[in-house]
Amino acid sequence: MNANWNYPTAMRTGAGRVSEIVDVCRDLKLNAPLLVTDPGLAGLPMVADLVANCEAAGLSIAVFSGIKSNPTGSNVDDGIAAYRAGNHDGVIAFGGGSGLDAGKAIAVAAKQSCSLWDLEDIGDNWRNADPDKIPPIIGVPTTAGTGSEVGRASVIVNQAEHKKTIIFHPKMLPASVILDPELTVGLPAGLTAATGMDALSHNLEAYCSPLYHPMAEGIAIEGIRLIKEHLPTAVADGANIEARTQMLVASTMGATAFQRGLGAMHALAHPLGAIYDAHHGMLNAILMPYVLKANYSEINDRIARLARYLDLEADFDAFLNWVLSMRKDIGIHHQLSAIIPEDTRLSEIGEMAVLDPSAATNPILHDAVTYTGIVQNAYDGNL
Repeated sequence: MNANWNYPTAMRTGAGRVSEIVDVCRDLKLNAPLLVTDPGLAGLPMVADLVANCEAAGLSIAVFSGIKSNPTGSNVDDGIAAYRAGNHDGVIAFGGGSGLDAGKAIAVAAKQSCSLWDLEDIGDNWRNADPDKIPPIIGVPTTAGTGSEVGRASVIVNQAEHKKTIIFHPKMLPASVILDPELTVGLPAGLTAATGMDALSHNLEAYCSPLYHPMAEGIAIEGIRLIKEHLPTAVADGANIEARTQMLVASTMGATAFQRGLGAMHALAHPLGAIYDAHHGMLNAILMPYVLKANYSEINDRIARLARYLDLEADFDAFLNWVLSMRKDIGIHHQLSAIIPEDTRLSEIGEMAVLDPSAATNPILHDAVTYTGIVQNAYDGNL
């Protein structure tokens, strides 16, 4: 299945389409792109092949891979230094959420006089950046989870404040995206499961948001259906191109839909990831049923309607049981203690969750005590 469309940006979808990277660069008038990826991908043939393809076409490409799984401000600073030293004119953000978020952050800040933190997603902070100094970005995801390739923001760890900070600018949305399922074939089953559940969390929290955005709501519903149909197959048979393609699409749908807002899963996952450096997708996957239960009074009817669309019995419990069953089938942990060795800072997590921007669009505006209770239940496995 090869297809092109232009929502929310120019999209090229299909197996093998990463080979068109030179055409994309030429369309965007890029002669010296900086490829930003993570160290695990940097040494793989997929990156070597992409670089060789660009070099053969006369592009002056370089690779920057000095980023953590939860990218930090220092990582972005190092990438900016590489961007400037190589006199680059654009960024190819390549990888999972870390490569995509870091690449976008490097691009938005590389030529600015303001700091990266001046672009935190608060009010009109994005206006601190000169949009004419933001170069084109190409997004090439290698996981089906974050959907950052169609996002206007990056999540970067502010080490000084020990928190994840959302950096936002409209021009952070990549000008072109390549969804090539062949790039995801080698992803291990465990990461396929965790990233796929991250995509589910984006679609699900967007669907449950109280904000009025019927287009985003419709996108989220179909994104959830695609995940229900294809995530188990992608985990069980990683070489299944159809499942891999549909999961990439569902991931982009989630990130498109969450302009309607996120919620308590992300409000908790952000501080947990910042403090414990835990995998973001796995955190959302574990937290999901606990947050659903905490939001029950406001989402019961909405979830029943969603369950009907998914060919489940039309009630909240049927949907929750589907989530629990699928999590178990694809190997997701039931409790946070499986990935976080201590619980001494959980009350601090609750306090940080209230302040996280994602909390503002949770169906219920929980207080810090409630958030601490949710995360404690998730830690203990007490559903």
